[in-house]
Amino acid sequence: MALFTREEYLERIAQTKKAMLEKAIEILVVCDPANMNYLTGYDGWSFYVPQAVLVVDDKQEPVWIGRMMDLNGAKHTAFLKEENMIGYPEDHVQTDVIHPMNFIADFIKDKGWGHKNVGVETDAYYYTARSDRELRKTLGKDLLDGNLLVNWVRLIKSDNEINLMKKAGMIAENVMSTALSKLKPGVRECDV
Repeated sequence: MALFTREEYLERIAQTKKAMLEKAIEILVVCDPANMNYLTGYDGWSFYVPQAVLVVDDKQEPVWIGRMMDLNGAKHTAFLKEENMIGYPEDHVQTDVIHPMNFIADFIKDKGWGHKNVGVETDAYYYTARSDRELRKTLGKDLLDGNLLVNWVRLIKSDNEINLMKKAGMIAENVMSTALSKLKPGVRECDV
């Protein structure tokens, strides 16, 4: 279940598309886990294998593409409709023969989007050199730099985000107050 409303996610996507337009990006391949979560609500620990959210200029919802075994996690955390959550086959994992970015590039071409300008988060930690090479090779084109594009959109917080941040701050303050009240010489750290 996504943390925010569908409307909130769609507004984030709309702001991302405005930023994409400024860079002439028609499809943004988002690989940063925090940015994927920001745009879709997807929350999973599967970033150790390639995964992406595709933000497409003329498509309302983005598309999450990840390992098939992580598809259920996407269904439980992302706001996306089921047809916008795609799992790639297990034979794409940890092999020299085929790569998940080949699957993602083929998906883009199969949708008829191969002519669009594709941007990527070039400095995202989980967007590897091999991911870049395979995506470029399979798409047969150069990619645009979409680095930090979503990060800059994320800087402007919605009222919902601010309210959650305030609640989190109050929880943290309560936790620290409780810990400080228990803190005395001779009291073990685990007891505090």
